[in-house]
Amino acid sequence: MLGAMQEWDLRVTGLLDHAAREHGSREVVTQWADGSRTRTDWSGIRRDALKMVQALRRLDIYPGDRVATLAMNHARHLAAWFGATGAGCVLHTLNPRLFEEQLVWIINHADDRVLLYDAAFHPLVERLLPRCPSVARTICFDSGAFASGSFGGGFDDWIGREDGEALWTPGAEREACMLCYTSGTTGDPKGVLYSHRSNVLHTLAMVAPSCLDLAPRSCVLPVVPMFHANNWGLPWASAAVGAKMVWSQTNDPQVLCDLMREEGVSHVAGVPTVWFALFEHLERTGAAMPPIRQALSGGAAVPASVVERLMRAGVRVVQAWGMTETSPIATMTYEPADWDEMSFEEQVAVKSFQGRPVYGSEVRVVALEGEAADDGPAASGALQVRGAWTVRRYFGAEEDCTDGEQWFDTGDVASLLPDGSLRITDRTKDLIKSGGEWISSVELENAAVAHPDVMEAAAIGIFHPKWDERPLLVVVRREGSELGERELLAFLAGKVARWWLPDAIEFLADIPHTGSGKISKKDLRDRFRDYRLPV
Repeated sequence: MLGAMQEWDLRVTGLLDHAAREHGSREVVTQWADGSRTRTDWSGIRRDALKMVQALRRLDIYPGDRVATLAMNHARHLAAWFGATGAGCVLHTLNPRLFEEQLVWIINHADDRVLLYDAAFHPLVERLLPRCPSVARTICFDSGAFASGSFGGGFDDWIGREDGEALWTPGAEREACMLCYTSGTTGDPKGVLYSHRSNVLHTLAMVAPSCLDLAPRSCVLPVVPMFHANNWGLPWASAAVGAKMVWSQTNDPQVLCDLMREEGVSHVAGVPTVWFALFEHLERTGAAMPPIRQALSGGAAVPASVVERLMRAGVRVVQAWGMTETSPIATMTYEPADWDEMSFEEQVAVKSFQGRPVYGSEVRVVALEGEAADDGPAASGALQVRGAWTVRRYFGAEEDCTDGEQWFDTGDVASLLPDGSLRITDRTKDLIKSGGEWISSVELENAAVAHPDVMEAAAIGIFHPKWDERPLLVVVRREGSELGERELLAFLAGKVARWWLPDAIEFLADIPHTGSGKISKKDLRDRFRDYRLPV
């Protein structure tokens, strides 16, 4: 017997309809790279998105066509998210930090028809277009900056020719709405094709009090780029509750701090390097921590020292784990039932893990390939995930990337603690195997970053004639610091197992990062390929 309830497809445009109808005057603020600041609201975003729907139809762009963006964080980009999906098209966010060869491959694989871009990327677009024949139209987001395609004057002029008196293109909830590609650090990038349904379900999980605790009174500043992993779902979630949104084209700590204070930001989302840079700025200037309520961090394990500093400032820390393939959030460090009975140190420990699965997502740990199963209370192994917003098949692939029970192998190594908390210990390819035993590069890095003079650290395995591999620790010191190897080794002693201590430490001016902001172990391994450890 079927239920007797109304049929109401879950489409992301419904989120914007709700925001405009119930919270239409709630602001959407943009801090532009030139220092100017502009304001619109959810009603304005919906109006511009509907104008974009009309403009796309005039270009003979049809439902299912891919509409790409090559842009940073701003309100026009937000309107394009809803405009592309509202036209029944597939929004494809391109990462401008990738190599040009990767971008060419991705654009051609996605068969993008339209490309919207920031003026700052105009030289890059000019180099890409001759190699990307599927792109029929380009539109610059910046007004008057470039004559783009046949539309001089940019995005505002393009959609300004329309009246916005349109309807969203109808469709089913399982239709595709967004395409994000992985960074392709181990081969060609892979496309993850989200559906309207998966994004809406992900949104409903995110706004819950146990997760991001979003509400109409919230003010959200996503420092994470809009081109990275669905922007962590924050545009959809903010629309769902009518939260104020604040965008910045630059990640300068001074600019971000000013925005937090002047716009009343309550929720900030960024990778750990964002918090490192913020703390360094506060120490250098003597400024106080902006009065934010919640810090969402992900993309890499958050060191306990960062968690503790935020919590001592009265900030609720929410560490999430996920990936492009999980939309991206699968687990969250929400407070357990006995939270109020815990000591501060115990609370910091809980928030330093990657949390527990939110409803709609499941995780498990299985034995690593070639390793015996470990059934202990904190067994470590390969992390797998499944759920309502987890990938089943990569875009353009003929076969599923999951097993018969829909489990997806994440490539992470993790353990599940007795209380169900997830503890990511490494990427499978980043584990260091020394004398037949595993060393977690992540735990070694987190221990190093806890030193007050360490800005960033990365550990990689270096060939050793006796132990197969031994750790090399690469460190970026704080400006002005004279921290040496012997001092740092003494600091690490007792924080990690003695046999985990690195055989050498190299101090660099900077550490390479991937296009998504993560430490690039691949580049580090290439750089130190011929490195010889001291005897």
